Amino acid sequence: MAKNDDLSVGRFLSLILRHRPEAVGITLEREGGWADTAELIKKVRAAGYELDMERLERIVRENNKQRYSFNEDKTKIRANQGHSIDVVIPMKIAEPPDELYHGTSTEFIDSIKREGIRSMKRQYVHLSGDKETAETVGARHTRKSGRVCILVIDTKTMHRDGYIFRLSDNGVWQSETIPWKYVREMVYP
Repeated sequence: MAKNDDLSVGRFLSLILRHRPEAVGITLEREGGWADTAELIKKVRAAGYELDMERLERIVRENNKQRYSFNEDKTKIRANQGHSIDVVIPMKIAEPPDELYHGTSTEFIDSIKREGIRSMKRQYVHLSGDKETAETVGARHTRKSGRVCILVIDTKTMHRDGYIFRLSDNGVWQSETIPWKYVREMVYP
């Protein structure tokens, strides 16, 4: 795959807007995680990627995870969730559905049983509203010795017990560490 196809550029944008803005020498606003759109385009181009406003708008519009968003006048852009850096993305605190799903690998089940589902390098644990999305996420984390496992989370009980759930602009549910006792079942697709 060429370095300058939309997928590759989108992955590079994800790295910059979620994890390493310093990779191209930009700074994200702490409140909101915003980057200046013109500066981002300029710095990404300087890093060797073909990017202009038209391509950036297409990547934002067509990203299957709706990972990015612009402000109203498109002078700023941000990743909607998944940050490993210290930014505050406003998310709606909401009552979750009765159950949500977390895709992982069987390699991590013993650790999850001991420590719960942890956010690792991200700010929150990400939960999916459907098993298909959780399976896709789990497949990304599966190595040669494991297989995909979908954990069904009893979010109704968690919420009743005082856990807070946030819903990002692109529909990803997020919470703090999820103790093993809230795992209702394990599904092996």
